[in-house]
Amino acid sequence: MAGSSYGNIFRVTTWGESHGKGLGVVVDGVPAGLELCEEDIQIFLNRRKPGQSKFTTPRKEDDAVEILSGVFEGKTTGTPVSMVVWNKNQKSKDYSEIASYYRPGHADFCFDEKYGFRDYRGGGRSSGRETIGRVAAGAIAVKMLSGLGIKFLTYTRSIGPVTINEVNFDAHEIYNNSLYMPDADAALKASGYLEECLKSLNSSGGVCECVITGLPVGLGDPVFEKIDANLAKAIMSIGAVKGFEIGDGFDAAKATGLTNNDAFIMRDGAVSKETNHSGGTLGGMTDGSPLIFRAAIKPTPSIAATQHTVNKSGEDIEISIKGRHDPIIVPRAVVVVEAMAAITIADALLMNMGARMDRITDFYKKL
Repeated sequence: MAGSSYGNIFRVTTWGESHGKGLGVVVDGVPAGLELCEEDIQIFLNRRKPGQSKFTTPRKEDDAVEILSGVFEGKTTGTPVSMVVWNKNQKSKDYSEIASYYRPGHADFCFDEKYGFRDYRGGGRSSGRETIGRVAAGAIAVKMLSGLGIKFLTYTRSIGPVTINEVNFDAHEIYNNSLYMPDADAALKASGYLEECLKSLNSSGGVCECVITGLPVGLGDPVFEKIDANLAKAIMSIGAVKGFEIGDGFDAAKATGLTNNDAFIMRDGAVSKETNHSGGTLGGMTDGSPLIFRAAIKPTPSIAATQHTVNKSGEDIEISIKGRHDPIIVPRAVVVVEAMAAITIADALLMNMGARMDRITDFYKKL
């Protein structure tokens, strides 16, 4: 299977299956000298692990990370950083029934057609547990970027029909509720909506939003390596994501040039923008203003309600999926979205170091 790696210089390769011995990641291109320990990674993994509220799967997984290589005496060595999380709470028998049919909304049919057989235990590589490696790698990227003043604020913008009210926006509230919403009132309404979904054996989708501040001007390239294009690929590579928009996104299609353009102004002696409809990018490059994007996440496809499907014998059947599944993916996906954004920005930052000859000359003259 190709396609398990992402990035150019800061390059991430995830491995493992949801019901195998473990899952992990190899991160190449991490500069030497970055202070790093397992706790730095664990903080991020704890944000995505199951069993934290009634709106996530009751499966209990410690998701304890082990750093296997690339760190010595608390600092990165410049060699590949390899990390693993061992699977300890598998119940593969929960999935034995689905080996004979194709679950609606899942990749079962495509796996069978492409490879001739599939790992039906929780979806194998297409399982949400694959994101463990992404989050572990993203934790390294976030730590690396935070030392440069680049910060990420990622949260749930909406769940089903409930959207946060900008007037009530409170960044501190994000970690005060299990839905990671920066609006306490919206979180309460969304919880009520999810209760109704649970009662009807159904699930819900939603939207994650990410705001990145402190970015220098010029990350990304004007053609095929646009920063917004690479972010779109990174975010859309997350299994549950079905839509991506940056800045005003699809609303830009309803605007005019006068209302959509961001006028340039001088602010504190530097070139700035009066508005930020573009979401922090121009011509595929960061423009120094906050980079803002959103990811639309589909409802959890594994639901207990009766659904129609077909089995491997080509017969029409009805199913009710058993097992331990999230009624909503969005809260646990917040940190995955942040991780993939950080990986993309870290890679773009390293790629950008060779963009100007004068800066290359300045750097090597100092050696």
